[in-house]
Amino acid sequence: MSSQAKVFPDLVVVRHDASPESNPEPGLRRKVMAYNDKLFLVEHRMVKGWKGTVHSHPHDQMVYVVGGRLKVTSDGKIFEIQTGDSFVVRGGVEHGAVALEDSLVVDIFTPCREDYIK
Repeated sequence: MSSQAKVFPDLVVVRHDASPESNPEPGLRRKVMAYNDKLFLVEHRMVKGWKGTVHSHPHDQMVYVVGGRLKVTSDGKIFEIQTGDSFVVRGGVEHGAVALEDSLVVDIFTPCREDYIK
């Protein structure tokens, strides 16, 4: 019995101007950056007023706010983060965000977010 496993190279370089971009919902732009089977880097741009649905996924997620300000709900807690702040949430924990101003964040997921590249 053979299984087909996706093989990733040892080094992946992604140029910002060549990376795929999508608009998964109004007010949110997603730019997929470098990834392999264990790590996944994505840039999210949110317009002021964007409200992300509270959700969970099996991936651990680390968020770094490059610019802007967000209100985050996670596991019953509500907090604000702004430029330079970061947080991490474990897979399976419900979370969501609201953009209090135009914002740019960098998200790192583990393992790979295959649902973002299909």
